[in-house]
Amino acid sequence: MVGQHLKERLQVNLLIVDDHPSVIEGTKVMLQQSGDVKVTMETSPSRVLEELPIHRYDVMLIDLFMREADGREINGIDLASEILRVSPEEVILIYTGFDISPHLNRLIESGISGFVSKTATSEQLMTGIRCAMRREVVLPITTFRQLRQMNSEAVSEVNSAMPAVTEREIAILQQIAMGRGNRVIADSMAMSQRSLEYILTQLFQKLGVKSRVEAVSKAELIGILPR
Repeated sequence: MVGQHLKERLQVNLLIVDDHPSVIEGTKVMLQQSGDVKVTMETSPSRVLEELPIHRYDVMLIDLFMREADGREINGIDLASEILRVSPEEVILIYTGFDISPHLNRLIESGISGFVSKTATSEQLMTGIRCAMRREVVLPITTFRQLRQMNSEAVSEVNSAMPAVTEREIAILQQIAMGRGNRVIADSMAMSQRSLEYILTQLFQKLGVKSRVEAVSKAELIGILPR
């Protein structure tokens, strides 16, 4: 425990990328109050990529929306993705005052460690930085709940799209998957082959398929049958 505590108190080499010098300066002052953070400031997003092979940082804080001196708009997630493509081990947090919700999917897919709000206190910001250094995801609880809601909505959408298959139809699919022919299946389920063929016709329509093989494949794909 003591060793871990001492390790966490070592100086953090931090890069802040923001096109507003006053924002960086304010964040720098706030962080340096902790006494163990060395802050490097960069107002030109493109220069970060140019200097990437030269300088190494423990964590990068990158603004979400920036503009270069020539007027080009730079998205912080795009910049972070490019940095991680060149140097996958970098630890990056998006540092923004904007709502991150519309960008959550891209944030997750990019490999970024999370985000911290510009309204965070120095303690909250340092906690986020140290969590990121431990390779932990940094998300406010409200954002985490949004992710849960998004997942629930996705599951509901899948469930609503799943055809209503009866237990008898599932039993027939299981026997088809075992390679049994229509006559054997009909006998085992105490029905005529004509009745079985009628059920199969209805089942194929539900699944949107045209053959027994396609029916089994579709059933496995949507989770009606185990793979």
